[in-house]
Amino acid sequence: MEKSVIIKVDHVSMKFNLSSEKFDSFKEYVIKRIKGQVSIEEFWALNDVSFEVYKGDSIGLIGLNGSGKSTMLKTIAGVLKPTKGSVTVSGSIAPLIELGAGFDMDLTARENVFLNGALLGYTRSEMQSYYDDIVDFSELHNFMDVPVKNFSSGMVSRLAFAIATIGIPDILIVDEVLSVGDFQFQEKCEQRIQNMMEHGTTILFVSHSIDQVQKICSKIVWLEQGHMKCFGDAKVICDEYRRS
Repeated sequence: MEKSVIIKVDHVSMKFNLSSEKFDSFKEYVIKRIKGQVSIEEFWALNDVSFEVYKGDSIGLIGLNGSGKSTMLKTIAGVLKPTKGSVTVSGSIAPLIELGAGFDMDLTARENVFLNGALLGYTRSEMQSYYDDIVDFSELHNFMDVPVKNFSSGMVSRLAFAIATIGIPDILIVDEVLSVGDFQFQEKCEQRIQNMMEHGTTILFVSHSIDQVQKICSKIVWLEQGHMKCFGDAKVICDEYRRS
């Protein structure tokens, strides 16, 4: 049976306007802007990128820092709207892009479970049914009534990953999440990702570990300074990336 396209990235470009100077206040910026004393520099984070992802694919995005990987994930997740081109997505997305982005740091871990669940579209009763699994997976049994502002980055990543991977979403987006935390927890996260893949979840994965990318992904998008250098088989491209 022919696989269906679940993500279509069609000639996507993303421009950011960067100010070349710093301002001490918004008032100073407005005054200088009115006087025409603010110079704005254009930065194209993505430039004419196109590729298609089929349902059940596991796609890795690789490239040096600043190559556009996170920007690409954010356009697919709907966080950013492309300056040019379009992104079409079919299905539900569980995004793990910025750890703890949906957390209220003054609330406890328990309260944040339900807050995050609401942001992901789950009802309170649904989150109640997932609650024990989230606690068990994150291994934070003794810390659920502690404010998240007192958590280490590793503890935040455990909680965020446990919440984002409840159920079986159509698409899971993972950006540098597995680089935080100890080796055993990374293994546990990889196993959960593999389980989701076995149930048909499409994976978009970014990691600085090229070995981890090759282990999880079947195809690779290699970005270089916002341009797509190549797209294809994971082993072939990862081997070429290691040689570059």
